[in-house]
Amino acid sequence: MMTIATAGENPFFKPFATPHGTAPFNEIKIEHYEPAFEKAMVEHQAEIDRIASNPDAATFANTIEAIEYSGEMMSRVSSVFFNLLGSESNDEMMEISQRLSPRLSEHSNNINLNEDLFKRVKAVYDNRHTAGLTQEQIRLTEKYYEGFENSGATLTAKGKEQYRTLSMELSKATLDFGQNNLRETNAYEMLLTDEADLAGLPESLTDAAAAKAKAKGKEGWLFDLSAPSYIGFMKYSSRRDLRQKLYMANATKGVKDGPFDNRENVCKIATLRLQIANLLGYKSYSDYVLKNRMAKNAAGVFGLLDRLADAFGDVARDEVAAVAAYASEAEGKPVEIQPWDWSFYADKLKDNRYGVNDEMTRPYFELENVKKGVFGLATELYGLQFVPNPDIQVYHPEVEAFDVLDEKGDFLSVLYTDFHPRDGKRSGAWMSSFKSQYMKNGVDSRPHVTIVMNFTRPTDSKPALLTFDEVETFLHEFGHALHGMLARSTYETLSGTSVYRDFVELPSHIMENWLTEKEYLDRFAFHYETGEKMPDALLQKIIDASNYNVGYLTLRQLSFGYLDMAWHSLNKPFNGDVPGFEQEAMARVQLLPVVPEACMSTAFGHIFSGGYAAGYYSYKWAEVMDADAFSLFKQNGIFDKATADSFRRNILERGNTEEPMELFKRFRGHEPSVEALLKRSGVN
Repeated sequence: MMTIATAGENPFFKPFATPHGTAPFNEIKIEHYEPAFEKAMVEHQAEIDRIASNPDAATFANTIEAIEYSGEMMSRVSSVFFNLLGSESNDEMMEISQRLSPRLSEHSNNINLNEDLFKRVKAVYDNRHTAGLTQEQIRLTEKYYEGFENSGATLTAKGKEQYRTLSMELSKATLDFGQNNLRETNAYEMLLTDEADLAGLPESLTDAAAAKAKAKGKEGWLFDLSAPSYIGFMKYSSRRDLRQKLYMANATKGVKDGPFDNRENVCKIATLRLQIANLLGYKSYSDYVLKNRMAKNAAGVFGLLDRLADAFGDVARDEVAAVAAYASEAEGKPVEIQPWDWSFYADKLKDNRYGVNDEMTRPYFELENVKKGVFGLATELYGLQFVPNPDIQVYHPEVEAFDVLDEKGDFLSVLYTDFHPRDGKRSGAWMSSFKSQYMKNGVDSRPHVTIVMNFTRPTDSKPALLTFDEVETFLHEFGHALHGMLARSTYETLSGTSVYRDFVELPSHIMENWLTEKEYLDRFAFHYETGEKMPDALLQKIIDASNYNVGYLTLRQLSFGYLDMAWHSLNKPFNGDVPGFEQEAMARVQLLPVVPEACMSTAFGHIFSGGYAAGYYSYKWAEVMDADAFSLFKQNGIFDKATADSFRRNILERGNTEEPMELFKRFRGHEPSVEALLKRSGVN
C-alpha cells in the first residue's frame, strides 16, 4: 500500500483556503489523487466506526446526521477527480481510476454492510414518526434506510459476501465500458485532403476542420466523432460515401473486435445487475430500481412508452416517407433512406419547407450573446446575477468561473462553464457539482456547479457561432444548473439534483421551451457582425419549424427507452448476440433500415456507465411534465414573476425533501398530463 504524503504536500488534506472554498486547480497534481483517496478512506472509515460503536442509544443526531456529515475529505477529492475524469482526462487519470475502482467499492461496501451501523440506522428508522423529527429529517432517515437495504444490509453473511463480489465486479465493468467508449471516440479521425471531399459543407465546418488538422500538425481537414464535427458532417456533406464512413465509425463503437470491444461488458453489466437484484429479492433490475421512481414499476414505464409510440407512430412514419420522397425527387431516382442519409435529406427538406437551416441562424447565435441570453433568463425569472470571478482557479484555460448572486446581491453559488470539445473530454453535455448545497451549524454552505458542453469552436476568423440545437442544449444544462444553484435543503443527500431520476430532467427540459418564444429570442439573437436583431421572418421560421420531424425524434428517443428497459428487465443472465438483442428490443419503433454491423448498446454510456439504467424513459416523462408545467407560464406570461417564484419555491429549491409528485402538484395544481405534450407537438 502506498504511503500517505504529509499534509503540506497535498491540497486535498485540508479544507480549501480559496474563494468560496473552491478547488485549487493550480495546486492539484495528478500524484495527489491516490494518496488523498487513501487518507480520505481511512478518515471516513474511522468516523463510521465511531458512529457504529457509539454506546449511546441511536438518535437522528448521533447516527443519521453523523453519517450525513462524515467523509468531508472523501467528498473533496472524489468530486474533483471524477468531474475531471469526464472533462479533463488522460491515460494516467484513467489508470488511476482503474486502480481506485476496487478500493472505492470495498470502502462503500464496508459502510453499507456494517451490521452495527445498520442496526443504529434501523433503530432511528423504526421510531422516525415518534421522535419529534422534521419532515426533512424523516425523509433523510428513510433514504438512508432504503440505501442500506438496497446495498445488501439485510442479507445473510453469505449474501453480503456475494453482494460485495458482485458490486465490485459491476463497478469495474461500468468503468471499463466508459473508458473504452471515450478512448475509441477520441481515437477516430477522418482526415480529408481533397477539396472535392468537402462538397456541401459550410465554411463554418470546414474552417473548424482545418483548424483541428492544423492543431495536430496535419494538412487538410480533420473530422472526428465530437458532436459539432460529426453532426455537422452528417447534416451537410453531399458525399454519401463519406457520410457512410463517418456514420459507421460512430455506430460501430464498442462492437468490433479489438481493445475497445464493449460487447462482453454489456453482457456482464446487465447480468451483474440482474444478479444483484435477484440477491435482494427482485425479479429484475428494473423492479429493483423503479420502486423508488415516479413511474413505480416496469408496467408504468412501458405504459408511457407504448402510449407515446401509439400517439407519434403514424406521424413519424409519414415524416420518413416525406424525407424519402424529397430525396428521390432531388436525386431523380428512388432513394431508400439509410441512417447515414437521414440528417442530410431531412435538413434539406426542412430548408425547402420552412426556408431555415443552421447556417442561416448560426450568425445570430454567437456564444457570448447566447450566454447573456441564457443568464439573462435566470435574471428575469429569478433575479440572479452572474459576475465573472478571475480569482477562482479553473482546470483549463477555456473554463470560466462566475459568482452567482441572488436578487439581493448575496452569494448563491459558483458556476463554472466549459464549452468546447478537446482531447480528454467525453462527448455530450452535462451538469455536475464540485460541491453540493447543505446546512451545517446554522450556516448555509452554497454549491459549486459546472456545466460542460461540446459546442462549435471559434476559428481564426469567426467567434463561436452555435446551432439552434446547441443553444437548446445550453438552456437544458443550465436548467440542471439552476436546480443545483438554487437548492435550499438542510442535508446534501436531499439537495439540488439529488432527486428521483425521472424527476431530475424537469428543470432542464422546461428551459428549452423559451427558445421558441419570440419575446425571448428578441433579447439576445443579434447578428455577430452587424449587431442587428434576428429578422422577424427568420425568427418566425424557427418557431414554425420547431415541431419538424417531431414524430421521428420522439420514436428515436422511445427506441432508447425500450432498449434500456429490455436490458434491465432481463430475468436470466445474458451472454448472447448484443446487436441481435438490441434489434429485437427496438423493433417496434424502428423507422430506418437496420444496419447489421451497427450497435447502440456498446456505446450507450447513459445506461451502462452513467446513472440512467432502467431510467432512460425519464427523458420522455420529463417532456410530459415540462409541457404541462410550461403551459402555466404560457397562460400567465413567459416571464411572469409569480409563476417563476412558484417554480423556484416548489421545484428548484426543494430538491428531494418531498415526494416529487407532491411538489409538481403544488406548482401545477394537478398531476402531469400527456395531453399537454401532444398539444405542444401538434399531434392529435
